[in-house]
Amino acid sequence: MTWILFLEQSLNGLQFGLMLFLLASGLTLVFGIMDMINLAHGALYMVGAFLAAWLVDLTHSFLWGVLLAVPLTAAFGMVLESTLLRSLYRRDHMSQVLATFALILIINEAVRMIWGSDLALSAPAALSGPVELLPGLKYPSYRLVIIGVGLALALFLYLVVTQTRMGAWVRAGASNRDMAMAMGINIQRLFTLVFGLGAAMCAVAGAMLGPLLAVQVGMGESILILAFVVIVIGGIGSIWGAFVGSLLVGFVDTFGRTLLPHLFREIFPPQVAATAGPAAASIMVYLLMAVVLFIRPQGLFSRKS
Repeated sequence: MTWILFLEQSLNGLQFGLMLFLLASGLTLVFGIMDMINLAHGALYMVGAFLAAWLVDLTHSFLWGVLLAVPLTAAFGMVLESTLLRSLYRRDHMSQVLATFALILIINEAVRMIWGSDLALSAPAALSGPVELLPGLKYPSYRLVIIGVGLALALFLYLVVTQTRMGAWVRAGASNRDMAMAMGINIQRLFTLVFGLGAAMCAVAGAMLGPLLAVQVGMGESILILAFVVIVIGGIGSIWGAFVGSLLVGFVDTFGRTLLPHLFREIFPPQVAATAGPAAASIMVYLLMAVVLFIRPQGLFSRKS
């Protein structure tokens, strides 16, 4: 591997990891504070992407489309939490899984009826070309913007959780919900705000990844699995754990898909390498999760044992 390819794939891993963090941060807060398994979290990512694509086409501006899609998705998430999901807090995890899985199907079909099975979303023309970072290293400018947005939002979320009153409530709710209620914290309002914040992060990830991936019905399911892997690796309820876990998953997934097929072609016959390489690359993330759970079952930075 040349150093240029290594740097390029490192940037790709960073970009993918930061977008995973935007999904996993909301998911780990919902799981850590509300003790709720929300399989419909990926559906919010899909709704954010569809709203962004629709609004970009409506306003003819990528920036305005994204800026409008984020609060609309947050509002949709808060309405969803305060009407349907609130009744699931006292239910067992199996009931939550079944109910939120049904919600995935409902949201998928609702999106299909409103917008169809897919929408086109393109990166802005000003960011369509590459940027020469180093001699011989050109990198797409749009991916650099994704990295910048991801780092900025990660810093914003860290400051909110560690430096604000709402963040103190979130940490208290994640550590001991009953004690937080005894201290006068309005847990229901906190739940709604946390859910809305998580939905907003999903919308940013969906809108930013839309031009790179496909904006289509069902796009949230595959990435939701990786988001759950992230919070298992990082530890439930930990924002720092979600950040570290997202970067680990992003780098392992990116380098696995880049290096393993080349390695297999050097070792095995072409027919075997063509199928075994991508298959082995797809399990690297889950192998990482298994190793972390074997060494530290509660996750790398879990607040709960």
